[in-house]
Amino acid sequence: MFQHLITVSPLGLMYGSAGAFLSPENLVGRSGAKFPPDAATLSGLFFSTNHVTKESITEHNELAQKLYVAGPFWAEKNTPETFYVPIPRHRIISIEKQDDDEWFLDDKQCWQRNSEPKKKDIEPDCFWQSIDSWKRKTRPIRTNKEAKKVPWEYVSFLHPKMKDDERHVMDRDGLFLENAVQMDEDYCLVYLSTHALPDGWYRFGGEGHTVEIASHPLTLDSTINQLLRPDNQIKRACALITPGVWGSNKLSYRYPKHPEFPRCGLKMLTDKAVPYRYRMGNRKTEAGRQGQGGQLGRGRYAVPVGSVYVFKKELNKTWWEFPDDWFPEARLLEKEGLSTKKSLLKKVGCGLCLPVEIQGVV
Repeated sequence: MFQHLITVSPLGLMYGSAGAFLSPENLVGRSGAKFPPDAATLSGLFFSTNHVTKESITEHNELAQKLYVAGPFWAEKNTPETFYVPIPRHRIISIEKQDDDEWFLDDKQCWQRNSEPKKKDIEPDCFWQSIDSWKRKTRPIRTNKEAKKVPWEYVSFLHPKMKDDERHVMDRDGLFLENAVQMDEDYCLVYLSTHALPDGWYRFGGEGHTVEIASHPLTLDSTINQLLRPDNQIKRACALITPGVWGSNKLSYRYPKHPEFPRCGLKMLTDKAVPYRYRMGNRKTEAGRQGQGGQLGRGRYAVPVGSVYVFKKELNKTWWEFPDDWFPEARLLEKEGLSTKKSLLKKVGCGLCLPVEIQGVV
C-alpha cells in the first residue's frame, strides 16, 4: 500500500515542457506543454536525495526494489488527503452549464449517451474530482462541487539577456519568450509514495525550480488505500488515474499484449494517445566516473488518464496485483542501459486504475 502522501508547493513559478513547434493559434510555445511533472520526476528526486544526504532514506538497493510512486494529482494545502484525480471519461461534467451526462452501454454493448436533446450539447469543461467522491454518481459529484478545474494557469513573459558592461539587453538574442505555470498559492501538487521524502526545499523538474516538499503519512483507512485494497478488486470496469504505458520501448498498445490479460470482448472509452518520456539517470564511463547528464528514454505513447476499460469477464485484481509481465519487458529496457526488473514503469505508477460502475455493465 501507499504509506505516504508527498506534497509539492512551488516557491514561485514552475515551468511546463514546451513542444518543438508553434502554430498560428499558439505563439507562446505551449505546443505539447506538459504539466504537472510526472511521478518519474519524484522518483528521481528520491534517489538523488538518498545519494547526497548524510541520513539516507534507506539502503540504495532496498529503495530500488521497494519504492513505488504515483501521480501527479493536486489538492488544497490544508486538506492534502482529499486530493483530486482525473475524472473517468464516462462522466461528463460541465461547471459553466451546470449540467452533466454519462456514457453507458446499451443492450448491444455499444457506447451511448443520454438521449435527451438538451444533453447532447454538453461538453466536459471539468476533468478532476476529489478522491473521496470516486464511488459517487455523476450528478452528486457536480452538485456537491466535488469536481473542479485545475488551480494553475499558463503565463508567458520575456527574459532579458543583459550586456556585461551596460544596462541594456544584448544586440542579438537579447530577449527570449519563456512559458511558465503559475499555481494558486492555496494549492499544491500531490504524489503517492511507499516511502517518505525528508521535508525541505528541493530543485524539482527538468528546469530545477525551487519547491517546498512535505511528506504526510497515509493510513490504511485512507480513501486511496481503501480503493486499492484486495477486497475492492476490479470487477468488470476500471478507469485510469495515471497514464497507462503498455507494450515495449518500440511499440505502444492500448492494453497489455499478454495472454493472461482479458482482451477478448474488451471495450474502451478513451482519447488519442499522449507522449510519454522518462529519464534513465546517469551512466558510468569505462573509468568508473559518473557520466555527464542523464539519458532520456525513447519516446513512447501512453493511454491518457480517465480512460475506461470494460471487461467481458471479471478481472478480480487490484492494480497492486497486476503481473509484472503486463508491463514492458526488462530485456528491452536493458538495451537502453537500464538494468532493472520488469516492474520499472509500475514503480512510477504506470496505469494506476480504480474500479468504476457503469450503466449497462452487468
